[in-house]
Amino acid sequence: MSPKHSPVKPPRWRVVTAFAAVYLIWGSTYLAIRIAVETMPPFLMAGVRFLIAGAILYVWTRWRGTPSPTPSHWRAATIVGGLLLLGGNGGVVWAAQHVPSGLTALLIATVPLWMALLNWLRPGGGKPSNGAIAGLLLGFIGIMLLIGPDKLVSGQQVDSLGAVVLIIAALSWAAGSLYSRQAQLPASPLLATAMEMLAGGALLLIAGLLFGEWTRFELSAPSLRSWLALSYLIFFGALIGFTAYIWLLRVTTPAQASTYAYVNPVVAIFLGWAIAGEPLTGRTLLAAAIIVAAVVVITTQRAQSVTEKKRTIGDRRILQKPRAVSGLIE
Repeated sequence: MSPKHSPVKPPRWRVVTAFAAVYLIWGSTYLAIRIAVETMPPFLMAGVRFLIAGAILYVWTRWRGTPSPTPSHWRAATIVGGLLLLGGNGGVVWAAQHVPSGLTALLIATVPLWMALLNWLRPGGGKPSNGAIAGLLLGFIGIMLLIGPDKLVSGQQVDSLGAVVLIIAALSWAAGSLYSRQAQLPASPLLATAMEMLAGGALLLIAGLLFGEWTRFELSAPSLRSWLALSYLIFFGALIGFTAYIWLLRVTTPAQASTYAYVNPVVAIFLGWAIAGEPLTGRTLLAAAIIVAAVVVITTQRAQSVTEKKRTIGDRRILQKPRAVSGLIE
């Protein structure tokens, strides 16, 4: 649920700068994750990332006078943080050890597909339009083309287990996004997201403990580039990128702000190829085009259905309090 728009139209250069930040920063986080997990345990790395970012955001929002959250707020934030960060981002950081960053971004870009499907299957959920169903089918064709049995990347298959983990991560991300719409979260989207980061970061650290990462980790082990990648993920990916997105939700429409989902996979594939030497084939590009097209179809269909619903309401206004932007923390 998005915040109200700003009554004053901001300068165009600020809007363009914010879009560039969301497009480029969130698109680059997949490569940064891959570099970070080269010498860092994945769950510990992600846990530290979100605990630090969440603490900074929490202190800042409370310092600005945001009311203190209630126990029910923390309970909801823990569920959302578990689905988004433990299940979603946790799957991403683990799979980054086995799947190229560009392909990881493509599979995570299917979140809108899973959201549409889960919303359809849940009790009381709405059946998607024919256009949305076409988008779902198109997206699954793209996934099968991407991780199908034939050789895809440099004569090798995409790691099957890694691809399955990423699909589960996308499902978890979608479930967390749907749950957050009705969850009892604070009215401030920044405070809610800070709480989700803190709760999800703690759960990721617990996962690292269960997987034995604590016993194998030494502070001297990570390379300088992994430390730099972690710093980038904290301050650029989790703080600057998210702040830019929250601001865009206030000064543009949710449909415009959500276009990051179309651009991030393209940025991730290009950066993985240009910087990390990840292979890029015609089949990968075709699968990317199909998946991105499916996301566009489903997102625009959802935006159209919301518009039509508002028209039937007439003059009545339904003011929804802002939520954290679930499923968008890259």
